[in-house]
Amino acid sequence: MQTSQHAVTAQKRALIAGSVGNFIEWYEFAVYGFLATIIAQNFFRLEGEAELTAIILTYASFAIAFFFRPLGAIIFGRMGDRIGRKPTLLFVLIMMTLATVALGLVPTYASIGLAAPLIVTGLRILQGLFAGGEYGGAVSLMTEFAPRGKRGLFGAWQSFTVALGLLAGAGIVALLSALLSHEDMLAWGWRIPFFVALPMGAVALWLRFHMEETPSFIKQKTEQQIQPVQTKTKANIIATLKTILIGVSRVMVWSAAGYTYLVIMPTYLQSSLNTGFNQALLIAVISNIGFAATIIPAGMLSDKIGRRAVMVTAAVLLFILALPLLHLLQDSDSTLLTKAIVVLIAGGLVGLLAGPGPAMLSEMFPTHVRYTGLGLAYSLSNAIFSGCAGLIITGLIKQTGNLDIPAWYVMVTAVVSIFALLTLNKDDHLRTLDETSPAEVPMK
Repeated sequence: MQTSQHAVTAQKRALIAGSVGNFIEWYEFAVYGFLATIIAQNFFRLEGEAELTAIILTYASFAIAFFFRPLGAIIFGRMGDRIGRKPTLLFVLIMMTLATVALGLVPTYASIGLAAPLIVTGLRILQGLFAGGEYGGAVSLMTEFAPRGKRGLFGAWQSFTVALGLLAGAGIVALLSALLSHEDMLAWGWRIPFFVALPMGAVALWLRFHMEETPSFIKQKTEQQIQPVQTKTKANIIATLKTILIGVSRVMVWSAAGYTYLVIMPTYLQSSLNTGFNQALLIAVISNIGFAATIIPAGMLSDKIGRRAVMVTAAVLLFILALPLLHLLQDSDSTLLTKAIVVLIAGGLVGLLAGPGPAMLSEMFPTHVRYTGLGLAYSLSNAIFSGCAGLIITGLIKQTGNLDIPAWYVMVTAVVSIFALLTLNKDDHLRTLDETSPAEVPMK
């Protein structure tokens, strides 16, 4: 009875400790996205360049950080697979928090010239590097502690705290914009959300110090002492890389639609549809509420009917509804209520992917490469389809003048993900994490 109680306590601690780092990570990324127009004016509005060019440069800095996520996933993933989930997650949390706070201290372009955007970009690179080591560890931690039949639910909490981080970022920016004048917001108010990451990080660090190492990792280390893992062969490495690419394809639409609807939408509404700053932020908050509302139910549903059924349905709906939803946003006759319903639905559809997604990725890899494998699949998808979302959409709109670009972006990625998700086995959610799916060939 005491052992059972201890296991339940350890599971709860794992859920909380795994969640807090994701919350901070996505809080900061949301803040940067929602403040894109202000950051553009302070750091990327170069002499003689148009305002849209400054926004494109801001998103270029945003995208560069995402391309360092895969490198972080490899570096810290290998650490996590070799020395443990706990020490690695502690390290990346500390470094991620310090890089975020430092962003709030950077002098503007008006003060130090070209050095300002370079410093901002450098800090974004560091954030991307450390964030790349966060996801794989957090999902491994939460799913490896999950009781059988509840991996979807436990993994969904990771995505749910992403939603909370996005909401917190949007909420704090919206609150500051309501309390401060535009001039004050532009001059110094934008720095406050980055400083808030410091107390958040301190609380998260305390929580992670009190979590335990996962049973799966301890079991693997014990087995390795008895029978060392065989030398990796070229065929096994190729098979693992293939599994990672399949993972990227499966979460592609999740990455693309997530950033299109949840992060860059405020800037799109302002720069392309001439929506006011406060109204654009309100719409962003509502889309993130829709996202948050469906994550946990989707994770639980995937534990009952399978990851494939839930995620394929969501991807198909995103493909079908992308254009109609965007046209309603573009319609000058659409009321604020109509726009709110549109983004609520869009956010909810992304949540249907984000709920089962972490467990689906975790089930693709064995314990000794799980941190690295799922982290790399997720970070590669985010680097290409999330980090570049703002850059691609804004750049294509500038070149073509076509305001439907966001919908087409989601639709193209949805087609790829639908076919990739159809390769999932119906019973993957019923296996233990140490049972290899017939569809995946992990590295031994």
